[in-house]
Amino acid sequence: MEWFKHELRVRYQETDQMGVVYHANYLNWFEIGRTEMIRQLGMDYRTLEEKGLLLPVIEAELKFRQPARYDDEITLYTRIVDYTNLRLQFINEIRRGNDLLVSGGTKHLWVGRDWKPKRIDREAPELYALLQNIKFTNQEA
Repeated sequence: MEWFKHELRVRYQETDQMGVVYHANYLNWFEIGRTEMIRQLGMDYRTLEEKGLLLPVIEAELKFRQPARYDDEITLYTRIVDYTNLRLQFINEIRRGNDLLVSGGTKHLWVGRDWKPKRIDREAPELYALLQNIKFTNQEA
């Protein structure tokens, strides 16, 4: 699958006393990348939640290489690398120009409002069909 790209500018509130982006903000940016990617595929998170579906993170991994700083223009790269009818896995890269700042990914489980696993092929077959059309690769951005 091609990388989905979303550009951001680092806000002052996202930096710490050392003048670099506070580490937890990278997970927020991973979420922005996922949300915007799902929207670009043709379905937004609001629609999924209206169907009673939630997609909590069950695992996260980040590798920090270089810090982002206030006012940097960064690009979030996101793609789905694996899915089943119950799980979804994303990988992410955050770059400033060609410089890789952070890489990592998240794994998710489809659940209902009762927090019990839900099969996406039954609960949102239109989204499952969109996922089936994605070609998966593990290439870097």
